[in-house]
Amino acid sequence: MRRFLLLVDGTADAAFAVDSAGRISAWNNAAAELFGLSEAQVINVQCHKIFQCCDENGPVCSERCIIEHAVVDDGLRTSFDLRIQTRSGKLWCNLSTLIVSDSVSRVRHAIYIVRPSEIRKRLEQALNEFVRTRTVPAPPFNVRLTSREVEVLRSLAKGHGTRKIANQLNISSATVNNHVKHILTKFDVHTRLEAIRHAESVGVI
Repeated sequence: MRRFLLLVDGTADAAFAVDSAGRISAWNNAAAELFGLSEAQVINVQCHKIFQCCDENGPVCSERCIIEHAVVDDGLRTSFDLRIQTRSGKLWCNLSTLIVSDSVSRVRHAIYIVRPSEIRKRLEQALNEFVRTRTVPAPPFNVRLTSREVEVLRSLAKGHGTRKIANQLNISSATVNNHVKHILTKFDVHTRLEAIRHAESVGVI
């Protein structure tokens, strides 16, 4: 057991361990710094109650989630990304896994080394979105926009807000919002960002 604990304490990266019952069984100083929780606060606590993990599809934390299930899963994923609750809020982190057994009790533990990967993950998501929007054929464009609606769309695409667009086009903010509402209705979308992406995909802007 001492050698097992040394494995966790012996890394400069944040590291923790989970036993076969899904309880946190080891926690190093770097983990305490990253997550803002001391060893005394987490030991023997179910890990899904601590991390509140999400993946690309939403929340995944529950009993027998990906972290807890790894201890008894022979088809173990040795490395994966999760969005985890940390001291600084939810961050994407990469988790590397090592399975060890207590030589006395024979209980298996999964040791996780945690490395924040927020920037890398956001770049991956942006690249995937770029590829998706560029590779999916644009639908036929049968919607007719007025010249003013096109002007509003182009300003939205530049990141301009309602008031700035109103000043640029010498119209009221209420009129800008009406144009935006008409655009959303014609494109059958719900947000300004969706309208911009749709307009780009069909070549309007």
